[in-house]
Amino acid sequence: MNPQKKEISVFSLPVIVGALGFFVDIYDLLVFNIVRKSSLKELGLNSDAITSTGENILNWQMLGLAIGGILWGMMGDKKGRKSVLFGSILIYSLTTIANGFVTDVTTYTILRFIAGLGLAGELGASITLTSEMLPKEKRGIAAAIIATSGVMGTITAYIVHTASHENWRLCYFIGGGMGLLLLLLRVRVLDSRMYDAAKKGDLQMGKFSMFLTNKERFFRFLKCILIGLPVWYVIGVLISFSDQFADKFHITNFDQRKALMLQYVGLAFGDMFAGFFSNYIKSRKKTLLIYYILLSVCIFCFFFLKGGGNATNMYIFCVLLGFCSGISVLYITMSAESFGTNLRATAAISIPNLVRGFLLPISFLFKFLRSDIFFSPKDENGYITAAWIVGIIVMITGFIAAIRMKETFGKDLDFVEK
Repeated sequence: MNPQKKEISVFSLPVIVGALGFFVDIYDLLVFNIVRKSSLKELGLNSDAITSTGENILNWQMLGLAIGGILWGMMGDKKGRKSVLFGSILIYSLTTIANGFVTDVTTYTILRFIAGLGLAGELGASITLTSEMLPKEKRGIAAAIIATSGVMGTITAYIVHTASHENWRLCYFIGGGMGLLLLLLRVRVLDSRMYDAAKKGDLQMGKFSMFLTNKERFFRFLKCILIGLPVWYVIGVLISFSDQFADKFHITNFDQRKALMLQYVGLAFGDMFAGFFSNYIKSRKKTLLIYYILLSVCIFCFFFLKGGGNATNMYIFCVLLGFCSGISVLYITMSAESFGTNLRATAAISIPNLVRGFLLPISFLFKFLRSDIFFSPKDENGYITAAWIVGIIVMITGFIAAIRMKETFGKDLDFVEK
């Protein structure tokens, strides 16, 4: 076994810094969902425009994540994992601060796109680095710590927004400021010896086209993307627009921002349990399939029971949906474990961001299915029907991809792609 791995614990500096980094990353990533209504209202938009403009800005942010995931991933293999940890946090921190100064929708949209580019590098780079440093028996635990600490960022964003009496500009200033402070902790973080050794060899490092030129590698890459789709169906459709579902379910006094925060409480515990449970049963694949079953049941009950009939029950559903979709730690760790050292960062960074980027076609399909082509504008069932149809498609796709995935638990990562 690599001597380095014997010395690194799950509470080492790379894991702690990775956890804090993902905390700030998620805060900055989802702060827009928290401040969407208050910020767009201050910019002069009415309620209908807030919904459509909010969807548009979110889509541009997700596009930035998809593009940034590929760019940062390639850099992570070409220049090192540490370069991504520094560059990404610098870009999204400065851009997040700039969001606090916007006075028009166009500038707001552009800055959220740039923020998406920066935010794309954080989680994948951290999990890639810790996976290469830690013993194989502890990789899942370290990833669980990083993921669990990270999702608490949404809870913090909600608390800041509420405590500041919906001062959305302050929320952005705090998020960007935390990122800049974290840069100081990253000075001591080094790349893994495994990466340093691979870079010295005569290998193609971070060449994204390698995913496309080999059939087996391409489908390995595609399956890693597809198994993550249920996470962003829940976040991007059911929770981000939970206020719309509450309205269609005739539920009053429902707060979408509180729903988002509660969902991430569930997500934190779900990710934590997934990491430790997969370690206990020594199988990431079986754990993933168990979570899929639980999530499918939860989504069915959400629609069948119409959100539980009141705001309190719908908040409970948000927590359950969060817990059952807590598979980020699984699919990102599996992505890192599925590829060789010369493509590992490219895969582990691009895959979760391409999953986020898939929110664009998911949103497009959702809009298309609820459009006038299928439902009358006065038909309230169109919105709900379109959502559960998209959910069925996403869950079936995820199940098929997960079943065809190879088990990665305990896999030796000291290998390369040729």
